Amino acid sequence: MHAFTLRQLALLVPLTLIWGINWPVMKLGVADYPPLAFRSLSLWLGLPVLALALVAMKVPFRVPRRHWPQLLWLAATNMFVWHACIILAVKALSSGRAAILGYTMPVFSAVIGAMLFSATLTRRGWLGVSACTLGVALLLWHELTHLAGRPGYVALALMAAATWALGTQLLRHSRIELPTLTLSFWMTALTAVVTSLLTLLFERPQWRAPNTAAWGAILFNAVLIFGFAHAVWFYLARSLPPVASTLSVMLIPVLGVFSGALWLGETVYWQDWAAVVLMMVAIASVLWPARAGGD
Repeated sequence: MHAFTLRQLALLVPLTLIWGINWPVMKLGVADYPPLAFRSLSLWLGLPVLALALVAMKVPFRVPRRHWPQLLWLAATNMFVWHACIILAVKALSSGRAAILGYTMPVFSAVIGAMLFSATLTRRGWLGVSACTLGVALLLWHELTHLAGRPGYVALALMAAATWALGTQLLRHSRIELPTLTLSFWMTALTAVVTSLLTLLFERPQWRAPNTAAWGAILFNAVLIFGFAHAVWFYLARSLPPVASTLSVMLIPVLGVFSGALWLGETVYWQDWAAVVLMMVAIASVLWPARAGGD
């Protein structure tokens, strides 16, 4: 398994915290506001933050014409489907369980890697994927009755996870010659256009000014999710093997469950605590240094 550098670990910690607590933040944001409109505003307001980062770091905005087809495909698989589907799922499901369904992504990533990219998992990799799968099952234990009444939204979340997993694999195997920040800026811009068209088509009668809670959640997403977390994730996804990058963020749904319990009063069961242990096993499977000559 891949050994993480100090820089990657230093970026992984705030990424995990920000993405983890964002699940109840999103739930609060869409409680009384159209979800696709919420996502669109967050994306558009996040773009200037990313633009300032590119200017400050002297990263070029220009994308050569030959790279646009691949960039569009990467944006579609990494962002278009994920952001449209998961925000609709968050609106309908509890924040913590929407996070759990979304973070079945490492399991999909392992399967897609084996089927499409001839990836071979080590014993440690299989241990991580198995722990992740069991942890997700435990976290969903007390939600199965409720989820059974919302099969469409469960399917949306799982489709989002599977498409994101494909995007992560494509991003890692891509040979596109662009800085990660440039990629992040244009994928965010393209996704803002897509979600804006979707809210125009499906939510226009619901449009209104956001309330204080919605504005707070929109700004949190604009600055910390689209201005920081996505760029960090794309960096990790491009620099690490897909299984290592996906399993390494498995603490996020755990944070989603417990922050949802703290802020939104969702109940935490013994299965949730057991899942924490399993998620830590999944994370350790990719973060723990490998023995020389081992796996």
